[in-house]
Amino acid sequence: MTIMDIGKLERQLLMQNQMRERQTAMQIAWTREFLKYFGTFFGLAAVGLTAGAIKKKNPGVLLPIVPLSFIFAYQYDMGYGTLLQRIKGEAENILDTQSTLLELPKGPLTYEDLEKIRRSRSKFFVEK
Repeated sequence: MTIMDIGKLERQLLMQNQMRERQTAMQIAWTREFLKYFGTFFGLAAVGLTAGAIKKKNPGVLLPIVPLSFIFAYQYDMGYGTLLQRIKGEAENILDTQSTLLELPKGPLTYEDLEKIRRSRSKFFVEK
C-alpha cells in the first residue's frame, strides 16, 4: 500500500466517522425535539387523568399514566440521560466478549458466493 493509498483510506475513515457522528447528533436532536412535544402531552394527560380520577373517585382512571411515564422516561434518557453511553458500553462488551453473536449465517459473504447468486439469477431470467 502506498502513502497515497493510506492517505485516501484515512480520509475515507474520517469521512465515515463524521457521517456517523452527524447521524447520531441528528438522532439525539430529534429525540430532544420529540421530548418537548411528548412532555407537553404527558403533562396535560397527567393533569387531565388526575382530575378525572378525583371527579369520578376512581383511581383506575390514572392507569394510562404508567405506560406513558415509561415512554417519557425512555425518551428523556435518550435525549438528556446516559442511555447512549450505556448502549455504547454494552456494544463494546458484545464486541469484546460475545463476538460469535455477530457472525453472519453461513459465514461472511465471499466473491464466489456472489458469483453463484449472479449466475443462478442470470440463468433464471434467460429461461423465462
